[in-house]
Amino acid sequence: MNTDPADIKAIEQVVATVERVQRAKDVEGFLALFHPDALWTTAHGKVLIGFDAIAEFTRAVLPAASWDGEVTYEAVHTQFLRADVAAVKVRQTYHSAQGDTQGTPLYVMTRQDDGRWLLHAGQNTEVHAG
Repeated sequence: MNTDPADIKAIEQVVATVERVQRAKDVEGFLALFHPDALWTTAHGKVLIGFDAIAEFTRAVLPAASWDGEVTYEAVHTQFLRADVAAVKVRQTYHSAQGDTQGTPLYVMTRQDDGRWLLHAGQNTEVHAG
């Protein structure tokens, strides 16, 4: 299976870009990371099928999003399903004065013909203590 360090680094860079654009509330930067046929499920269970649905939701929600502190994203495990398809487990942490909270997204990413890795499917899950 794929163990190309360049692919792993490119995937980690996409996750780092998710962090950067979320912090900056950069809607278009976030949307640029998605495959046109993407499927996305939010941490609260909203299912978004296709780029248009993801874009409509993101444009409505991200600019008004608020959190006390900062958010970090870290790719903690990459499993190649094929040479051009990877499942990526992400640690998402919201740091605030009230304490940290976590999410645990799973991204399915596909490598495009031009070599870019895009988010093709995602499931974000809020982590509850206990």
